[in-house]
Amino acid sequence: MEFFLHFLFGFTVAVIGLLIPGLLNMTAAKISMNEGRRNALLFSLGVITIVAFQTWIALLFARFLDQRPDLIGILQKIALGIFICITVYFLFLAKDPRGQNTDGVHKSKKRRFFLGLFLSTINLFPLPFWVYMSITFSAFGWFDFTKSFIALCVIGSALGTLGMLVLYAQFFNHFKNKKKVPFNVNHIIGGITAAISVATVIKIINDSL
Repeated sequence: MEFFLHFLFGFTVAVIGLLIPGLLNMTAAKISMNEGRRNALLFSLGVITIVAFQTWIALLFARFLDQRPDLIGILQKIALGIFICITVYFLFLAKDPRGQNTDGVHKSKKRRFFLGLFLSTINLFPLPFWVYMSITFSAFGWFDFTKSFIALCVIGSALGTLGMLVLYAQFFNHFKNKKKVPFNVNHIIGGITAAISVATVIKIINDSL
């Protein structure tokens, strides 16, 4: 059961990280609309190759930090402030992405697999994101930094990333001839970061009692 939960953790965190429209998922959507699903899949395979490596590196670093409780408390407070700011931004300040198109997405004539490798390499957001998420879940006793669990988490991360890229490609293919998508994705992101912020506040309060 614990093996499945660590795989599910990797899958879920990867999905959360790609919910917001960004360079990787919007590029996959653009390639799918202009060049077909095969090229979009090749691009996605390039992306998840790097994502798996980034997840592995982040979890190893998180395992080191997990052995330093004095640093964990400081990082949790810093991360809490960041997530609160992100929540406020996406719920109240961010522009509604509905109706925006993907015409400005980077386009290259290189092989799509290597484009996926390149864009994923310069996208460094997953590193601190995975460090924070794994340390937070470890503090609640929901994540273990053993080698086998890290490996399962990395696999889950790769498959979750692939699933989200494919979903974006399919989703924007469906709505490419319509004026806008039916919901505001910013509210989804804001809700998720708000839930993480609340959980972090509870953990900090419990630790201080």
